[in-house]
Amino acid sequence: MTTAPGTYAPRPGAAPLPRMIAAQAALETRMLLRNGEQLLLTVVIPTLLLVLFSSVDVVDTGSGKAVDFLAPGILALAVMSTAFTGQAIATGFERRYGVLKRLASSPLPRWGLMTAKTVAVLVTEVLQVILLTVIAFALGWSPHGNPAAVLLLLVLGTAAFSGLGLLMAGTLKAEATLAAANLVFLLLLVGGGVIVPLEKFGSAQHVLGLLPISALSDGLRDVLQHGAGMPWGDLAILAVWAVVGLGAAGKFFRWE
Repeated sequence: MTTAPGTYAPRPGAAPLPRMIAAQAALETRMLLRNGEQLLLTVVIPTLLLVLFSSVDVVDTGSGKAVDFLAPGILALAVMSTAFTGQAIATGFERRYGVLKRLASSPLPRWGLMTAKTVAVLVTEVLQVILLTVIAFALGWSPHGNPAAVLLLLVLGTAAFSGLGLLMAGTLKAEATLAAANLVFLLLLVGGGVIVPLEKFGSAQHVLGLLPISALSDGLRDVLQHGAGMPWGDLAILAVWAVVGLGAAGKFFRWE
């Protein structure tokens, strides 16, 4: 359709940048939520672990209700499953099949694509936190503490795991990313203070406490279970991981 010689309606050209990022973020979110493996990692496994270990006395979680100890750790696990494991696997295979290469040549800039992926991760995490919180309350969870501290921990934890996930996806082959991301998920689930208290690992607890999953789960536990203020030590650990991970991902990420 033309309104005058050489004038076209609608006017050709790229959409405004915010609209492009929003559209890509919506697409990324739908793909995350429709993927069966992603749902297993982000919803099914955390939910089963929370219900199982809160209901069955298998692990010694110390005094008090088991759900008060487990719920913060499971929230940390949910962040890791989405921001690290799920994002690493999905991005790794997008890179292998040339999806990232094609998107990088579109009007959407590369940083805009990464922003859209981050928004999709955050939306998924919000849904995870809501679901797990409702289940935890049904199991008798009694949280305390400052919501601002919880939010800051979740944001820094997301940044830390996103950087590590993108670094892995942008440097390894897709199959290697799949294997490595799942292996890291299992290792950190067992040794990151999610279900088993770090005190059970003896002298190794001091090293394990420097892991991002340990800092996130312990920080959330200090706030939500013990009513502590800002867990500055755990926040500092997460901030270091976020800076290192995102910086390394930005430097070494290969789009092809």
